[in-house]
Amino acid sequence: MSIKKVVLLVIFLSLIALFFVLNLQQIFNLEYFQAQRDVILAYKTENFWLSSLIYFLLYIIVAALSLPAAAILTIAGGAVFGLDWGLLMVSFASTIGATLAFLLSRTLLRDWVQTKFGRYLKPINDGIERDGAFYLFTLRLIPVFPFFLVNALMALTPISTLSFYVVSQLGMLFGTALYVNVGAELGMATSLPDIFNIGVIRAVVVLAIFPWLAKLLLRILRNRKVLAPWKKYKPRHFNTNMVVIGAGSAGLVTAYIAALVKARVTLIEKHQMGGDCLNTGCVPSKALIRSAGVNHLIKRASEFGLEDASARVNFSAVMKRIREVIKTIEPHDSVARYSELGVDCVQGEATITSPWTVQVGEQQISTRNIVIATGARPWVPPIPGLEKMDYLTSDSIWSLHTLPDRLLVMGGGPIGCELAQAFSRLGSKVTIVNRSDRILPREDVDVSEFISERFIAEGIEVITSREVEGFMQSDGNRFAITSGADGELHIPFDQVLVAVGRKANTEHLGLETLDVVLNANGTVKVNEYLQTNYPNIFACGDVAGPYQFTHMASFQAWFAAVNSLFGVFKKFRIHYSAVPWATFIDPEVARVGLNELEAEEKGIKVEVTRYGIDDLDRAIADSEAVGYVKVLTVPGKDKILGATIVGYHASELINEFILAMTHGLGLKKIMASIHIYPTLSESGKFAAGEWRKNNAPRWIMPYLEKFHRWRRG
Repeated sequence: MSIKKVVLLVIFLSLIALFFVLNLQQIFNLEYFQAQRDVILAYKTENFWLSSLIYFLLYIIVAALSLPAAAILTIAGGAVFGLDWGLLMVSFASTIGATLAFLLSRTLLRDWVQTKFGRYLKPINDGIERDGAFYLFTLRLIPVFPFFLVNALMALTPISTLSFYVVSQLGMLFGTALYVNVGAELGMATSLPDIFNIGVIRAVVVLAIFPWLAKLLLRILRNRKVLAPWKKYKPRHFNTNMVVIGAGSAGLVTAYIAALVKARVTLIEKHQMGGDCLNTGCVPSKALIRSAGVNHLIKRASEFGLEDASARVNFSAVMKRIREVIKTIEPHDSVARYSELGVDCVQGEATITSPWTVQVGEQQISTRNIVIATGARPWVPPIPGLEKMDYLTSDSIWSLHTLPDRLLVMGGGPIGCELAQAFSRLGSKVTIVNRSDRILPREDVDVSEFISERFIAEGIEVITSREVEGFMQSDGNRFAITSGADGELHIPFDQVLVAVGRKANTEHLGLETLDVVLNANGTVKVNEYLQTNYPNIFACGDVAGPYQFTHMASFQAWFAAVNSLFGVFKKFRIHYSAVPWATFIDPEVARVGLNELEAEEKGIKVEVTRYGIDDLDRAIADSEAVGYVKVLTVPGKDKILGATIVGYHASELINEFILAMTHGLGLKKIMASIHIYPTLSESGKFAAGEWRKNNAPRWIMPYLEKFHRWRRG
């Protein structure tokens, strides 16, 4: 730091320290002003211009130093100088002071502000990037953050000083006028009854409801701005209250909620009701995993004292069972069921032609609200030669009639790992190739290593830190060409499964025509209410993200449905404080909230408690004594920040921690709950017990020992 900056910083800090050391804050309160009002008014009458200059400069200093006195000074300005002159002085003095604070922060305090208030920066930076100076205007008009914090944080953004000044002057004007008016009304009061006159009460009430009125006004202005080009397309009457595009988990739940509250809703699906989850995702994959798990269990029969147990895999019968499972569940998501609920089900491809109209074939549907719930599909990277390999994805693998002898799985995420283990247990020779240095890269390193060792023990070849760069055929054999630190490697296979990610279904919906904003990863960009940049167009589920899980799609659907139908009265912010998921391999991996990897990335200090499931009675009795429970808590406290379970039925066991995190229950509450013996769920209680043991006040133990010795006589 330069000498000039050091000097400025010393002066700045000295002035602030002087304010508190001299206890000057005692004069910046209404009691002091009321006691000295007559003296101040008399001085103002005799020395109008000098008193105005003193007040003006004092206000600039207070605002520039971010001292806790601006509100009182504003009210006092109205009381002493009246509404007109007081507003003129306060408006310019507050803006000049705010700009000086802005410049001071930009020059001197950048690093300190980053450290102290860094967590506030993201929403402000996102707002500046999204709406530019208009976002600063909204912050000034609606005090979401204290003004001193806005001054400091805006200094860290690219906004120019001139823009900051002009926008601040305009944005603070109305709120300043309200405060000055309150002071002016109070200044005219000469007795206690005068304080409660209609003018004062009106001024205070307007001041109290101003943030809500300003927020409503800004919402109306923003909505009008985005809808203005389409105004001529808005129909006078609507066919329906809501159009939902996509009948997967998100769309079905959205339509169900709308029908439940007696709204008229139209559900459009171009392919199959139930979406990916029912037809190509959760349901068929779990049915496959079950068949594979039974075959694996039969191979372990000797562990349970069973002899001569054997089975032969009939892959066609396995696939037939999967289709039967889908058929059994299908009525839950059928057109018949939803039509009975009152939903208008339409088959066809939907195109959004305006913010209020959706075209399906020759039919045009007018609607108050639109909910995009079109889901996602497997992403297939453009790798040379892949198109000639008859590659499989998690959508198309269910069309297989013959079990592949050698299956190559591209991708070591949850989908790739689940299908790799299932096919391996059914008899395929499986190889996983992952570009990351480990499989399940979103989980902690110990989780990835644990699962990798398990896969290798079962005969699955796990190859990491390798990029698939192409495919080739030679002498009737297929090879994947991969590169890594040790050079090129050709991996032979018969079938290849591409499981490297999913892509949101946003094409052919008309989003480009409306300029609906997308995220960098292709998902529809939504706010905390699941609105797109159009106030009446919402998106939920995989097409919006950020979590592409069926249960999260259903969770988001409630917010999309309620906010679209009732948002004119009340909107609900979606929260992701306790997001759970599970990978259905064996042993299962389930998680909610933070893990150690994320905590480290975010700079959050945590205390880690582990309990080994190999010590659990029920797990031992079931010969499933592998895995562990890992809980992250606030250091020294039992508040749960996250939990990871690796083990038998981990996807069921994690629910106790989901409930606890959702409702703010700590490990002490879990430990104090009765758990049936012998069950796997005791693992949660024992993990809580480990935390209690690690956090017991050890200093008191010697005294307790002496106390009990004394009690024995």
